[in-house]
Amino acid sequence: MPKVSAKRQITLPVEQCRVAGIGPGDEYQCFVDGEGHITIIKKAPGAARGILKGLKSNPKLSDEESLQSSLNK
Repeated sequence: MPKVSAKRQITLPVEQCRVAGIGPGDEYQCFVDGEGHITIIKKAPGAARGILKGLKSNPKLSDEESLQSSLNK
């Protein structure tokens, strides 16, 4: 079983990397949920391209107001 190093580094098992398509030098994102579970996701170049396409903006809203309106949906 892999262990966390003194520098807080984690070595991922080769088979898990193979299944996830993760290789040396790949970038990833890491998330922790409220129960302490860690999720690692490989970044894919261009994955978010076009995600905001067609979204209408309201220049009268501040960033904070825009964020709150998104969270209230």
